Order: sequence, then structure tokens, then C-alpha cells
Amino acid sequence: MNRTVEAGGDGLPEMEAAVAAMTPRLHGLVSRTDPGQVAAEVLRLNDAVREGVRDRLTPGLHPQDYPGSMMRMRDAMAAGPVADAAPEPASASASGSASTPASVSASASPSASPGLGQGHASLAHVSALIRRGETSAEALTRQALARAAEVQPVLNPFIAIWAERALEQARERDRELARGRWRGPLHGIPLAHKDCYTRAGLPMTVGSKVLPDTPGEADAAVLQRLDAAGAVDLGPLNLNEMVSGPTGQNPHWGDCCNAHDPTRVAGGSSSGSAVAVAAGAVYGSLGSDTGGSIRTPASMNGVYGLKTTYGLVSRRGCFPRAWSLDCIGPLARSALDCGLILQAVAGHDAGDPTSVDAPVPDYASAIAAGAPGSRVALLDGLEPYDDAIAGALEAFMKRAASVFGAAVRARFHDLPACYAMGDVIAKVEGATIHAEWMRRTPERYSQAVYSRTEAGLHIPAVRYAEALLARSKLVEAWLSGPMAQADVLVCPTIPIQVPTRAEADMEGKGRVFGVVAAITRLTRAFNYLGLPVLSVPIGTDGNGMPIGAQLIGRPLSEARLLAVAHALAQP
Repeated sequence: MNRTVEAGGDGLPEMEAAVAAMTPRLHGLVSRTDPGQVAAEVLRLNDAVREGVRDRLTPGLHPQDYPGSMMRMRDAMAAGPVADAAPEPASASASGSASTPASVSASASPSASPGLGQGHASLAHVSALIRRGETSAEALTRQALARAAEVQPVLNPFIAIWAERALEQARERDRELARGRWRGPLHGIPLAHKDCYTRAGLPMTVGSKVLPDTPGEADAAVLQRLDAAGAVDLGPLNLNEMVSGPTGQNPHWGDCCNAHDPTRVAGGSSSGSAVAVAAGAVYGSLGSDTGGSIRTPASMNGVYGLKTTYGLVSRRGCFPRAWSLDCIGPLARSALDCGLILQAVAGHDAGDPTSVDAPVPDYASAIAAGAPGSRVALLDGLEPYDDAIAGALEAFMKRAASVFGAAVRARFHDLPACYAMGDVIAKVEGATIHAEWMRRTPERYSQAVYSRTEAGLHIPAVRYAEALLARSKLVEAWLSGPMAQADVLVCPTIPIQVPTRAEADMEGKGRVFGVVAAITRLTRAFNYLGLPVLSVPIGTDGNGMPIGAQLIGRPLSEARLLAVAHALAQP
């Protein structure tokens, strides 16, 4: 191979020819994407990873150094002057119900966070009402079902609404409470979840027409934990096909539309989760996040969305996009509501080989404590942003300075490299998952998902391995660099205003890679680093659409992120 091909750029024609030849020969696939587009994407990522790993790789590195590095850093910081630990949860009583976190009743409010602007009650508020006997699980579930039926024709957040099943769950929760059994803050609370989790005896679509319509053998681990916590499940929520896309548009099940303006995208891939919460159909939801799929829709719909530390929440029974990156987390109307859901689902699971064996803090108590002494800093050098987003970010940082003290600015020059390496991992692992289905039933894939997956077939294996090997070094560089200056770093969730569905349509020829890059430019790198990130609403743009900011922390610092967000949302 000549030097121009090796260096990229001038080698595009040769690479284009190679892609056209290799797709059928090596992978047995019929290409549905312009080979020049695939070649350009492969060369871009190839060159970015080569540059990003320069002087970082040594023969002794191993991909499993990454989780070890995260835990070592966590332990070192927990023992130092700035700790992210929080009290352990209160033990369960003899009747099997957990004691009431003081902050649930103390922080409960009949309205949502200032960023939501729709006046829907918070999970914490209705939880307190149920506990005091001022409402019932059945009454809340009937209200939620009525709201879901009202918004479904316009916003399309649900794949299906299982009304009778949900009502029977709610009635059983009321019977339990009448017998003196209260399972905790989620007892009788109507929730619904992204349709990427298996359910016993029920189908899972993953927003696609590829999977066979067969019932699941068991509930996903997180659904088992929510059921044990007493939550009610209204049904599966809409999403981007195969958890792959940042817009919420789905040619198979219909677009999930923004809760504030149905002509605009909802964000994705956890679109239904954010919209159902923002529209008042449910009090919270679980999404999944590989490159921004919780945070992007949370930002676009004005709710809170938490991408958890890699391995904190079990993924057993969750359909993967990329097993080295995927995280599960809550979307809700407040930081406290996110914490109450996270409390139920976090913790070690021996059935998930990537699960972290670490204590789970009492998130509600940590939120109530307020994270005094936290240092909040701006992650600088990521511009350009839309003017409205820059203005909202400036106002938010002033608010942070008034609560936590003057903010410094920090930079991380390797963030573009982390984005590229996360992109490589997602594409290669996605291609591995989908290649056989693409061979058998290519027509069942949308053009956007097929093109994104097709590119993963041609990324050199050595680039994928390099991205995995460099991960521990880049996490250490992040933690010893910008995170040494602050406990929480802040940047926008997305750098552009919420686009219309026409503007963000990924099905048009040659559009998918540009749309994805524009929306996920500030989110994907943190999946590669495996860090916890909370998207919080901070204002609205000139179109009246929500703007979100990311709060980024150290490994397993969810308690601090939630506490800081809660403190900043108070009047």
C-alpha cells in the first residue's frame, strides 16, 4: 500500500475500491451504502485513533487494565481530601420494606424542576403521597395511562401500552400497602422503559423489525430490581432502531417526537424514555447510553438523564449496541427522582461479567446533604456552540459559582481522540452483533442503521484493539488532568439547538454520519472513558426548546453529581 493510502486523505479512491470489493468477499454482504462514504468514515477514524494512541501503547498493556484503573483511581480519591463516598443505604426492616429516606419527604415538591416547565408532579412527591395514604398506586396508574393515551397519537413515545397488566400490578401494590408492606420510594410508581430490555413472556422489539416476535425467557436484571422495589411498568417505549441513533426517528415504529414541539426530534436512542417523562405519562424511565443515548433526549426534552459509571448497573437482559461502552441509567424530572430510581437498580450482578463489585451509596441522603465543598469547573475549549447554548451555559456557571464558589476552567486536549476511539469501538462491536442479520434480512434495516453498521466491517482490527488498550491510559490522563482541578466538570450536552425532524433526517443519502457527529460531538467521549455524566436542564433556546448541560464526575461519583444538580436546581 502506498504512502498516500497509509496516511489517509489522498488514498480515498483506493480505499473506496477496497471497500466495494471487501463487503461481499470478506463479509458476504450486499452493500447499501456508497463505498466512498464508508471509505471516508473508515479513514477518518483510522487516522484519529492512530494519532490518539501515539506514545501511549506499551507491550504490557491489557484491555482489562481499564476497569482496574478506574477502581484504583476511585479508591485513591475516596481516601484523599475530596471523597465521593456517601452513606450506605439503610437496612431493610423485618417486614421487608426499606426505611423512608428523609430527603424524599423533605425535598418533595408538587412541581417538577424549573427546566421542565410543564408542572408535572415529581416521583418523590407522589411517593410521599402513597406512603401517607393520600393517593393509591391504582389511581396514579390510571392517571398515567390516561396521559399516555392522550400523548401517544401526537408524540408516539410507546411501542405498546399494557394497561391491564399495569393496573393489576398497581392493585397488588395497594394490597401490599394495606397489609403494612411498603417496598420503598418506588412502591406503586408508574414507570415505563426503553424497549431494549427482555421481559418474561413478552416480546422485545429494540425498535426494529429484525428480531423474531418471541416472548422473553426472563426479565432483564434491572426490571427484576424495579419490580422488587415495587414499581409499576406501563410498557415498552419507542427508540431509535437497534439502539442506534441520536434523533428518535424510527421508520419501523414511527418517529418519537419532541414533547415540547412534535415537529422537532426527541433525541435518541432513548427517545421514548425522555418524551414519556417530559410529557407526564410516567414518573421515570430507564434508558441505555452508548454514545449519548440517555443524555441527548434528556437535554432535548428538558429532563434529567444519568449515564452511569460503566458497570454500576447490570446490563443482563439489555440488548447491546456495544458491550464495551453500554450503560444503563434513569431519566426523570429531577435529580432526586433519578437518584431514587438508581438506588433500586445499581449494584453488583454476578450474571453480568462487566458488573462492578462496589458499595452502592444512599443517593437520597447524599442529595439531601448537598455536596458541600464541591468544586465545579467549566470544561473549556469545546466550542463552537450555538449562541443560545453558550448564553445558557454562562448563566448556569454563574449559578454554580454562587452556590459552590468561583469556578475554574479546565481543558482535556485528548477529548477528540476519546470520541474517535469510542466511535471505533461502537462501530466494530455493532457490526459484530448485526452482521449475520444483515446477511439474512438486509431489507429489514433502515438505511441509517445499515450504513453506520456497514462502516464497522472495514475498520482495521488493530485500530479496535488499540482503542481498547489505550483506554486505561486516557482515563488516568483525564483523572490526573481536568478532574484533578474539580469534582464536577460542566459542558453542554449538545452544541446545537434542537433540530427539526426534516433537518435531522438520517435516511437521506449521505446524511447519517454528519447528523450523528453534529448531535453527539460532546457526549460520546465520556462513554469511552466510562465516567458518570448527568444531563440537567439549564434553559431554553430561541425556539423555546430545552437546553441541557452535562455534569461529569469521577468513577462512581453519581451521588455527588446528583447532589450538585439538586443544589443548583433549588430557588
